[in-house]
Amino acid sequence: SIENEVKKVAKEILRKYKKVDILINNAASDYNPNKKQKDLSIEKFDLNTWKKDLSVGLDGAFICTKIFGSIMANKKKGAILNISSDLGIIAPNQELYKDTGFIKPVTYSVVKHGINGLTKYTASYWANKNVRCNAIAPGGILHNQNKKFLDKIKKVIPMKRLARKNEYNDLILFLCSDSSSYMTGSIVIADGGRTVI
Repeated sequence: SIENEVKKVAKEILRKYKKVDILINNAASDYNPNKKQKDLSIEKFDLNTWKKDLSVGLDGAFICTKIFGSIMANKKKGAILNISSDLGIIAPNQELYKDTGFIKPVTYSVVKHGINGLTKYTASYWANKNVRCNAIAPGGILHNQNKKFLDKIKKVIPMKRLARKNEYNDLILFLCSDSSSYMTGSIVIADGGRTVI
């Protein structure tokens, strides 16, 4: 989220490789339900935390898109992939977290909805420069979550499970490769069917 630092990285990449082919925007503040957190309810959500989360998730994606996307646009080729979430399509169901001591923070949804908007804007803006921009909206990944949460979330996902750790790899490769050369501005949902019901 510090523009001058991103510019330095871009300069070093160009010095070494002469071009940028792909940008994946995947930064977000981490709220781990397995760790003790301060109160994340909207009533007590701290404005400084709000600003920090939006800075990491949205400012960071914008800055990286602006800098690396401009490099791609000048070369007239590139792919940008933004990592959104199924919670960039729907709102979190806080009932899923009841009795777990966790709540999905407001900033998570705001950032992921914003990422979808940035994706569509960028796709339209650089379409004539052969720079494609898509996003994936993945569901949750199975990773030692609270059993009560897992039992509840299985009931709202038609496939009755969270994603396996490497289950998004091929989708990412597809959207970053020429195999998806006629796709731009798409938000590809991969959530086991959660958002269709």
